[in-house]
Amino acid sequence: MKKIRMTKGQLESRISDAVAKFEKEYMEDDYKDIKTKIFQDHILIIIDGFLNVPERRLVDLEHGEVLFKEIRTALFEVSQQQLRECIQEIVDVRIVSSHWDVSTKTGEKIIVLTVDCNLEEYLT
Repeated sequence: MKKIRMTKGQLESRISDAVAKFEKEYMEDDYKDIKTKIFQDHILIIIDGFLNVPERRLVDLEHGEVLFKEIRTALFEVSQQQLRECIQEIVDVRIVSSHWDVSTKTGEKIIVLTVDCNLEEYLT
């Protein structure tokens, strides 16, 4: 991998922008904020305020939170390849694994990607 001609903050911002586009196009989600942090071979993405009104009503029902998480897990599984491609367009690295979780209490979604190298070593 060649040196990436941007700072860590610039790369994190570009990844956040790509995730925002992914969230709108593939997940059709609204959100308040997206933050990305790079830690060696991990990319941490925090999406804040993504729960919509019907989803908030669903999680308040008995067994609603379990149903919500099952649906969101299925959606993530079928769309994670598109997310990987969005990230790989920005940084030429292989994504080794991806994990995610949501909090129905705070409305946060967390995505953690593990890549095949220490990204911080390739930043200017």
